[in-house]
Amino acid sequence: MQKSRKRLITMLSGGAMIAAVGFMPTTPAQAEPSIDDVQKRVDKLYHEAEQAQERYNDAKLELKDLQGDLDSLKADQDRQDDAFEEVRGQVQDSVVRQYEGQSLSTVGQVALSDDPQSFLAQLSTMSAFNDLQSQLFDKYATEAQALSIRQSATEKRAADVAETEKVLAKEKSVVDDKLAEAQAVLGDLKEKEREEMLSRGVVRLPSDVPVSGRAAAAVQYALAQVGKSYVYGAAGPSAFDCSGLTMMAWAQAGVGLPHSSSAQYSTGPHIAESDLQPGDLVFYYSPISHVGMYIGNGMIVNAENPSSGVRVTSLHAMPYVGAVRPG
Repeated sequence: MQKSRKRLITMLSGGAMIAAVGFMPTTPAQAEPSIDDVQKRVDKLYHEAEQAQERYNDAKLELKDLQGDLDSLKADQDRQDDAFEEVRGQVQDSVVRQYEGQSLSTVGQVALSDDPQSFLAQLSTMSAFNDLQSQLFDKYATEAQALSIRQSATEKRAADVAETEKVLAKEKSVVDDKLAEAQAVLGDLKEKEREEMLSRGVVRLPSDVPVSGRAAAAVQYALAQVGKSYVYGAAGPSAFDCSGLTMMAWAQAGVGLPHSSSAQYSTGPHIAESDLQPGDLVFYYSPISHVGMYIGNGMIVNAENPSSGVRVTSLHAMPYVGAVRPG
């Protein structure tokens, strides 16, 4: 074991030395990054920002569901609280009747107790407890337990909402930081070099896409957005992010999609690449963090990144994962 560990340390040390030598420029000219190097760095930053944005979108969907649950629980708790107070009043009236004409000190203690469990404990120790209507007492105990359960559920949902809001703030910060870093890298390039870098991978807009049915409305809308800006979290009309574009495109066909690429991957049957048809959604990276729309002939339209905006490009311009047919 000791020999293996020493051999591993030696290998790692050697690898680190080779890596260091490999990245040491031999001349000042070699220290200048090429356009390809800058392209890779900017693409990486944009992808990291998009991953954070998609996590942000997912958290927004989760927050919406949690908030709906919380609102329902609060309303349910209010109803349960009203039911509890009604039964509580009935029990107190019954106690008063049992002690009518006697000393009211015990009755007063029961009436002053606001905690359901303390109220139950007081009832159980009263000498007249056996004379109470058993059905009424059981109903009170049931309502008190139900109220406690709803209070706990409401508190848990409220904590979940608060935690999800923290996640949203964190992911938004990551998006902003990565975007600022990418813009700084681009700002260091000369204008001509920048135009050359941004023009790479662009495919001319097709004059005709053979598509029919509901998919036609989605494809036509998506293609009409080519040239518009990419903005993280945007869903039109002047700017989009990747899932915002596909969501709005399929909305024109009456199909509702969530504003999240990973969530859209679960909205329809999965389609083999060989069976792709115009309008199908195509997904990229693992975990999924980008979506575009297939338009035929090995091409897609997608909201790509802040430098490229909405454009047409090849199906395999990014690491392809799979496809879904909405509707």
